[in-house]
Amino acid sequence: MAILQLFGSRSYSQEIKVGDKVPNFTLQDQEGKSFSIDTVIGKYPLVIYFYPKDETSGCTKEACSFRDAYESFNQYGAKVIGISGDNVKSHQQFASHHQLNFTLLSDPGNKVRKLFGVPKTMMIPGRVTYIVDKNGVVVHTFNSMTKADQHVEESLAALKKMQ
Repeated sequence: MAILQLFGSRSYSQEIKVGDKVPNFTLQDQEGKSFSIDTVIGKYPLVIYFYPKDETSGCTKEACSFRDAYESFNQYGAKVIGISGDNVKSHQQFASHHQLNFTLLSDPGNKVRKLFGVPKTMMIPGRVTYIVDKNGVVVHTFNSMTKADQHVEESLAALKKMQ
């Protein structure tokens, strides 16, 4: 059973931009556990990345790039969170297959994706990364379907700037 809770009254009809606060939401992670964004806001900088689909070439390359840079993200105290519309079982298999060492969230119906205003690219769910400070404010975004591995570089550069 999928869990989705959205909090607050702010309605997002446009993509979240630098300076915006991320919306509160709760989704299931790859273990089927409830994950609420408000449990990490105020504690860590966040790298929240939306990707189209588990086990596709670009998404696998991107996820493995985040995995391989895990220690670099740890140096900044940042938590990495990947979100797609795939179900919990798909995320569990994807994480296991590629030894992913970060949180994957299942967004059935792409409700959180829509809440963030992540645009589609020719009918495909978009690939956008948000760097969020400890206060829950977006400090950097990167939107590119084709440069999957550059999402990690952009994230690390933004975290470095925050230091």
